[in-house]
Amino acid sequence: MWVFGKSLLGSFRDLLPILVVIGFFQAVVLRQPMADVGGILVGLALVVVGLTLFVYGLEMGLFPIGDSMAHAFARKGSLAWLIAFAFALGFATTIAEPALIAVAGEAAKMAANEGDIANTVEARAAYAVGLRIVVALAVGTAIVLGVFRILKGWPLHHLVIGGYVVAMVITSFAPDKIIGLAFDSGGVTTSTITVPLVTALGVGLASSIKGRNPAVDGFGLIAFASLMPIIFVLIYGMVF
Repeated sequence: MWVFGKSLLGSFRDLLPILVVIGFFQAVVLRQPMADVGGILVGLALVVVGLTLFVYGLEMGLFPIGDSMAHAFARKGSLAWLIAFAFALGFATTIAEPALIAVAGEAAKMAANEGDIANTVEARAAYAVGLRIVVALAVGTAIVLGVFRILKGWPLHHLVIGGYVVAMVITSFAPDKIIGLAFDSGGVTTSTITVPLVTALGVGLASSIKGRNPAVDGFGLIAFASLMPIIFVLIYGMVF
């Protein structure tokens, strides 16, 4: 109970800067009383408890799963299974990412309002699912590329710079309507579900391979997971 109390205090401390900013602008700039103060306080309390439980869940579940499976695949010595697992992990975590679901839904509404798709529930749902699948395929491909980088010891900056050069070139040919969505898609993939598992996979894999430094080689998968969806969604917009 004492440990949980300390964790609650830590979560509140992490949220305190946000509360200070909101309170300052509400009292000094807007100079208006907050509506439904009681509801706001209850909501803040729920956020603190939820954040604390989420961190506990990461430490107890997601981080150990990714780390242990990376070590197990390294001991097994099967490159094919490791690549299949990396792709499946990237695809599955992304397709379930709440932030991507929200963005895909808004993109579907925008496309319907612009007349790009039929303004029906079925058409919007199909558009949103298609976008989520494209982004999930991109992240799966990105994790595979990141695993190859760890195995081969390729310099991270060469791949990242080259990837953004490719993205900039494709941007010049892509429809204007898809560009903003493509770059947002790169950001929303690295959120609550994807980041813990992918980070644990990279660090665990680098720790299991002789000659690899986890601090140097274990990180960087998230960069690929942010970059590759930009390229995939731009191409998706150009083709469809």
